[in-house]
Amino acid sequence: MPMPLLIDTETLAARLGDPALRIYDCNVRLVPDPAVQYRVEDCRDEYRAGHVPGAAYIDLHNDLSDGSSELRFMMPPKAQIEAALSRYGIDDSKDVVLYSKGTWYWATRIWWMLRSVGFDRVSILDGAFRKWQAEGRRVSTGEESYPAARFVARPRPGLWVDKDAVVEAIGSGEVCTLNALTREQHEGTGGTVFGRPGHIQGSVNVSSKELVDPDTNALLPLDVIKQRFADAGVLDKPKTIVYCGGGISATGNAFLLTLLGRQGVAIYDGSLNEWGPDGSLPMATGRS
Repeated sequence: MPMPLLIDTETLAARLGDPALRIYDCNVRLVPDPAVQYRVEDCRDEYRAGHVPGAAYIDLHNDLSDGSSELRFMMPPKAQIEAALSRYGIDDSKDVVLYSKGTWYWATRIWWMLRSVGFDRVSILDGAFRKWQAEGRRVSTGEESYPAARFVARPRPGLWVDKDAVVEAIGSGEVCTLNALTREQHEGTGGTVFGRPGHIQGSVNVSSKELVDPDTNALLPLDVIKQRFADAGVLDKPKTIVYCGGGISATGNAFLLTLLGRQGVAIYDGSLNEWGPDGSLPMATGRS
């Protein structure tokens, strides 16, 4: 039976102990640093303090990012991702559940990466660890891991795009370029700035942070989410390129568009980390 894109806490709780199940805490910590904008730290300390029983910690920054790139969190080469996922115990016989103890789209980043290398037996935990804990479900401490496996990547074309594709999409009637950052960042009035304030010229904005219920941490109802995308004009075009600061929150919007059945969704992996500092690339401020 295929894994659903979204799994609820009750369903996951019923599967704990299943030998075919792999659960991963995907959280990452960004620490403000004036010298380098922010430092990236793993969250093993928070993971060890409490996690879903059976879950292992997956290290996005050190194991699943391209260390040769000047940009953070870039998709790694095929050989690197195969080696890392094999060490983590993932193969075609396993079902994977991802969650984050912090911002929900750290988990969707891993989900999108797995999807892009042909692995679909993966779900995002709705409400993540916060909802799990709020429901009084069992929590484990310390560190857990899975036996190594053999992961074979089968890359799918078209799920990642570069800046040339984004330039080509400006003014296109076929492609909606979608910014997943906050409204303030999109308009250039506040928040973290990636080189220059504002957004890629011609792009629209749906903030991934505003698509979860602040009280429960679960996703908003799908009809509400769909209306947000519709209101921004995302659903008016057959293709979507999603970006953010560093290709993380963009995957939250990409996940939700996929959940809504949309095709033709791609992530601009370099996002504003690449686009913002390059003065030759067009940006705008204010509302779209």
